[in-house]
Amino acid sequence: MKMKILTSAFNDLKKGRRFYEDQDEHLGEYFFDSLFSDIESMVLYAGIQPKVFGYY
Repeated sequence: MKMKILTSAFNDLKKGRRFYEDQDEHLGEYFFDSLFSDIESMVLYAGIQPKVFGYY
């Protein structure tokens, strides 16, 4: 399965990364790594979720 992250969503993720980085050093990187780990997991396990309106 291929997953596409919209530019607007990616920009939101970058804003979140900056927010957490402002809280503590390296926290923004942890936030970003955690999100992309979850996204990769969704790609790996795609198809086990119910399909609604043609989307998982």
